[in-house]
Amino acid sequence: MTATSLTINSRVVAADVEPRTHLADFIRETQTLTGTHLGCEHGVCGACTVLLDGIPVRSCITYAVACSGANITTIEGLDDDEIGKELRAAFTREHALQCGYCTPGMLISARDLVLRAEGASEREIRVAMSGNLCRCTGYIGIVRAIQSVIASRRARGIAPLPSAGRAELGPAGSGHAQAVASTFAPSRTGSSVVAQGEPEGTFRDWRPQASLQQSFVVTHPLYKVWDLFADTATVASCLPGATLTGDASARNISGKMRVKVGPIVAEFHGSGRINSEPATYSGNIEGSGRDRLSTSTTHGAIRYHLVPQGERATKVELTVGYRLGGPLAQFGRSDLVNDVASRIVAAFAQNVEARLSGKPPDTRAAELDAGTMFLGVLAARIRASLRGLLGRSPQ
Repeated sequence: MTATSLTINSRVVAADVEPRTHLADFIRETQTLTGTHLGCEHGVCGACTVLLDGIPVRSCITYAVACSGANITTIEGLDDDEIGKELRAAFTREHALQCGYCTPGMLISARDLVLRAEGASEREIRVAMSGNLCRCTGYIGIVRAIQSVIASRRARGIAPLPSAGRAELGPAGSGHAQAVASTFAPSRTGSSVVAQGEPEGTFRDWRPQASLQQSFVVTHPLYKVWDLFADTATVASCLPGATLTGDASARNISGKMRVKVGPIVAEFHGSGRINSEPATYSGNIEGSGRDRLSTSTTHGAIRYHLVPQGERATKVELTVGYRLGGPLAQFGRSDLVNDVASRIVAAFAQNVEARLSGKPPDTRAAELDAGTMFLGVLAARIRASLRGLLGRSPQ
């Protein structure tokens, strides 16, 4: 049991909680706040959505102990909320509910959208609310209700609140956010990812949802490898799915990365910043992108360090942090991510070796096929399990 203290609907709650207890179970079973509904219990349907430090989260996949010190607002906590009242009236007027099972989570997500949106078309509302599923209404009444509340508030001169008042992104309510991000926190010295005098906000205000470390060795001397890493276009050509679309010699770059996961094909367009530190043979690459079709977003940061291995070889050490948002975010939670990352790094290392040897990189990697990589990892794990059970290599 872990001693946990959090605020639920403006009331401080302290309890001893099993680490495996999900926030939804804690809210329903110990606080009898049964307005938070459990549907899929996989973070897909959105019925369990609550506000955690003002941010909508899936309480069925959020551990209660990870929310220690956080503020939780359930549907019951929106009884006197201005936007909550307007949304309830609009949902009633537009017949935006039938069985009502999805409604609490739908209202909480809708409240966040009403706070943020300047104005919203039907398509924009459907995309923004796509994480909340309904089996009854066909969504028409829901869209109309949300659209009417947004229009009414803007007509009354109530301006949208950018990012719903969030000062930074990160694991909502988690006390571990700063620890996870420490590897990528900008330095106050000259090695900062963001140069002095440059505007803050675009690249600083996010926290990785996961980080990992990888390394590989190439059979070329340090100076030669360092020269390659200083050539942004060459480095990009070695990374599966990556393409530069702007000036490759600039510190601020633009580009795209094509990713395929099963039937989903996303093309992230975005920008990044590069900083190198010749004195330590290291550097930072940080960037963000958005796929216009799926509305998935990504933020990433890479810290690399070159270490000589004698006179003819160099070890490349990588520390990678990333955050996924939108439909592709479900793949960021998989326990296979590290294995897939290993395969990506292996492909990158092979292409770096080829470039250093005067050969072209593997042109077959026109897009990053994460789905194929996942299947390859699963197959490898199944083969390993069979070898362990049978004591021999499966045919």
